[in-house]
Amino acid sequence: MSGRIVIVGTGVAGATAAQTLRREGYAGEIVLLGAEPDLPYRRPAVSKELLAATASVERVLLKPVKFWADNAIELRPAIRVEAVDTDRATVRLHTGEVLGYDSLLLATGARARTIGADSPRVYTLRTRADVAGLHSAVDAGGSLLVLGGGLIGCEVAATARGLGARVTLLEAGPALLDRVVPAPVSEMVRALHREHGVTVETEVRTAELAEGGEGVIATTADGRAFTAAAALVAIGSVPDTALAEAAGIAVDDGIVVDQHYRTSASGVFAAGDVASAFHPHRDAFERAQHWNAAQSDGAAAAKAMLGLPAAPAEIPWGWTDQHGVSMQFAGWVHPHDELVVDGDPAARDFLAVALRAGRPVGAVAMARPRELRAARALIAAGDPWAAELARVR
Repeated sequence: MSGRIVIVGTGVAGATAAQTLRREGYAGEIVLLGAEPDLPYRRPAVSKELLAATASVERVLLKPVKFWADNAIELRPAIRVEAVDTDRATVRLHTGEVLGYDSLLLATGARARTIGADSPRVYTLRTRADVAGLHSAVDAGGSLLVLGGGLIGCEVAATARGLGARVTLLEAGPALLDRVVPAPVSEMVRALHREHGVTVETEVRTAELAEGGEGVIATTADGRAFTAAAALVAIGSVPDTALAEAAGIAVDDGIVVDQHYRTSASGVFAAGDVASAFHPHRDAFERAQHWNAAQSDGAAAAKAMLGLPAAPAEIPWGWTDQHGVSMQFAGWVHPHDELVVDGDPAARDFLAVALRAGRPVGAVAMARPRELRAARALIAAGDPWAAELARVR
């Protein structure tokens, strides 16, 4: 197959799609466009190794510099796509150049939600460009407010504490990581942070974030105030759908795609954090918001563009490293699920499986990677848990 495939976005979904196209034998042009000035890199490192300055950018690149040229992939960083014309099958770049395409993949990712004043002391963290300022703010042993107890918030709190900063972690909900782990595991995570000197406050709804004195003041809905030299806002993300919306492509909490990652526009596909795809295990549309899910989406979208059979939808999974402790999770955990725990979360050696109507829907593990992989397979198969318990242990 010849022609030209244009990919917008150099995150893991876009970069994986480009690699997959070549691996599957596509012989045409591949143009990979990224607004960031960097070559494709491992974004999970942003809140850990890069923020801690324990790894260089070169060490976290997805592929060596020469890989892209060796595979005839035209990688163009620092290029913004300003418009997509689906009638003419073209994209217009910020340089004024117009590129035609036979197929187009939108892998534009997501941007951080924000709150409060536009202040140099208030940070978000999505890309490598966000790292330097936040690192400087905490490296001198200052203080940091972290708004949001999800994955990014917890990881940054741990990294900042490791750099010597005084850290206060504020979560609006009743528990840390409540979107990915059950209550007993959340309590263990909270205890882990407290052991390392992080102040954790839950059920704290921030009403205002503003500069005050020599730092930042977060005022809560119930009138309390928390202060620090700087603040990180880690309250989730918003899919970057601006290009798709301007082009008239269907959007609903992300770019809507079918099981083949096709959008409502002919020849246009979407993958990664920006794509809202139907997930048969959930019987609902949802966005892939973890590294591994975006990676598998990128590969699947590339195959779809080549007309190859669609792979079965994968069970999303991910991991987090905090204070030197690693935890893996898979599927979907809800606070009201029945929970089966093998081991002891407090001892940080366990497998916890969430059950709904007797079937496994989510799993979390520490120090048990083999069991976590087996649990993922059970979630995908939808098998009753009791019949398969021995296989997982």
